[in-house]
Amino acid sequence: MYDLVVVGAGPYGLSIAAHAAAAGLRLRVLGRPMASWRDHMPGGMFLKSEPWSSNLSDPRGDRTLSAYCASRGLPAEHGNPMSIDHFTDYGMWFAEQAVPRIDEQTVTAVRPRRQGFLVDTGDGETIPARTVALAVGVMPFVHRPEPLEVLPDGLASHSSDHRDLSRFKGKDVTVIGAGQAALETAALLAEEGATARVIARADRLNWNTRPQPLDRSVLRSLRDPHCGLGTGWPSWVWSEVPWAVRRLPAATRVRIAATALGPAGAWWLRDRFESGVPVLLGHRLRAASPAAGGVRLDLATPAGARTAIETEHVVAATGFVPDLARLPLLDRTVSDGLSRVGGGRAPRLNSRFESSHPGLFFAGLLTAPSFGPSMRFVYGAGFTADRLIRGVQRRLARRPH
Repeated sequence: MYDLVVVGAGPYGLSIAAHAAAAGLRLRVLGRPMASWRDHMPGGMFLKSEPWSSNLSDPRGDRTLSAYCASRGLPAEHGNPMSIDHFTDYGMWFAEQAVPRIDEQTVTAVRPRRQGFLVDTGDGETIPARTVALAVGVMPFVHRPEPLEVLPDGLASHSSDHRDLSRFKGKDVTVIGAGQAALETAALLAEEGATARVIARADRLNWNTRPQPLDRSVLRSLRDPHCGLGTGWPSWVWSEVPWAVRRLPAATRVRIAATALGPAGAWWLRDRFESGVPVLLGHRLRAASPAAGGVRLDLATPAGARTAIETEHVVAATGFVPDLARLPLLDRTVSDGLSRVGGGRAPRLNSRFESSHPGLFFAGLLTAPSFGPSMRFVYGAGFTADRLIRGVQRRLARRPH
């Protein structure tokens, strides 16, 4: 019987596992390390967050991104974007350094049992556990606009479906969305030789400004403080005091999780994007259908004007939605019985990330409606791992071994 089974081996799962191992818990970690980053992000992408705010978490605090980069002779400087490939390599290094063992097995079911859980894997193993932490990343929560659901895979995809965009060279590709994923995907498509365009409901694109120097006067720092999610007091609250966000009314937290830090492109992407990608703003996707040579997209403006374009392929860069219903691996009797935040689609969690089902913990995107927007970013892994493992220890102390 394991004290803790961690399902998922991305930044959150690895950070939780590092804290669990240091605490001496009998631990099992299941999943492909850094799978979302290794398998679902195109080569050539960069982190939007600053390197110093992109650390995985271990209790010693010395397995940082800057420490990894220093050991490899790589730059990790404020104001200079870090490539996704280097960050992925850092995550793999962290796993080797801080996590004793990772089983690259797919979890097919998490079932309740007396005094704990049974975790089933695709390899046919059934693992008993006293507690379980679900750190499944974002891939179960891919969001696609409903009009695109009727299209076959060859005509439509999500931005997370592509590790290699070179297959679109010479093709006409339309990207739906206005955030970093949409803008960077479109820029990379254009650089790969595709004819790329962006369609967005917004009436303008938002671009982040170049980050301010870390070394500033006290007055400027007080007016516009640095934090893990950028600068400014709202971002400081979201990133530095998630425990305080959790104390807000449920409806407020759900709204903040859905709307704070809205779609925007990184400052370093703007020139690349604007030099190679046309944009159709203020247009909502009404319908999509196969057409000769590709896809017909029917669009509408807020004023009711209608138009249509044809393209060979459409990429939905429309993000991820936290929704328990998209976790089929969680036994239905458990999932249906979980208390939700504001009666919505995300689990209600206590201050140590434990759900209303004793011993079942969550990490990552599903916790954003409880703890705020930082849970959508790597930066939230440190707060999560420390609190969650203390919750596991408290739960184990209540149960007979």
